[in-house]
Amino acid sequence: MHSPIDAATRAAESRLSAFFREYPRAALAFSGGADSAYLLYAARRFGCDVHAYCVHTAFQPAFELEDARRLAQELSATLTVVPLDILALDAVRSNPADRCYHCKRALFGQMLRAAKADGYDLMIDGTNASDDASDRPGMRALHELCVRSPLREAGLTKAQVRALSREAGLFTWDKPAYACLATRIPTDVPIEAQWLARVERAEDALRKMGFSDLRVRVYGRAARIQLPAAQLERAAARREDILSALGGAFDAVLLDLKARD
Repeated sequence: MHSPIDAATRAAESRLSAFFREYPRAALAFSGGADSAYLLYAARRFGCDVHAYCVHTAFQPAFELEDARRLAQELSATLTVVPLDILALDAVRSNPADRCYHCKRALFGQMLRAAKADGYDLMIDGTNASDDASDRPGMRALHELCVRSPLREAGLTKAQVRALSREAGLFTWDKPAYACLATRIPTDVPIEAQWLARVERAEDALRKMGFSDLRVRVYGRAARIQLPAAQLERAAARREDILSALGGAFDAVLLDLKARD
């Protein structure tokens, strides 16, 4: 049995319901992550005519798209996958410090065009009340494009979203936060599709070994593996397996002893 939902969470849930009463028709920027998954569930639960849009680029690993499709199917929600050649944009491929801003402008611009063609004027996303706007340049793009964030507006934190998702039976309730593959490339190092593919294969191989909440970052031509503290000892014990899985794609494989938070 999991803990009952507290009064503060119920109050925030009620505010979210009120949002959808005020805006009964919306397009949802859908990633398949915990936040947008709960928002899709809530929109349907509270009677919103919601259409989910997922942008498919080289920055999203295959499992994210699979999760998005699975959840949309489980909720009987309409999902449109919108392709975008993100690496064709110089402001993104060159990987400047504000890459996230340029990327978000492109992603949401593409979804907005698709949504408007389908007759939707309002775009919403899964930003929650725990997200730090000052530390996320992509949020500036959302503001400029008039994208609303109902979870944030209702005051729902990440922990509350997870609790409500668990209550709703969503498989995403405990899904770890996942930053796009572009974050594995150091700032100002141009992003190449081949390195994104290598990172995706490396992270997939590690997940199949039972590791979770991980990152494989490009460090020169080496792979730098970041894991939670509880998994470091097991990673060292599986040194040969990890080298066998990753060594062919990288000149060196490094284990970062500074654990992920």
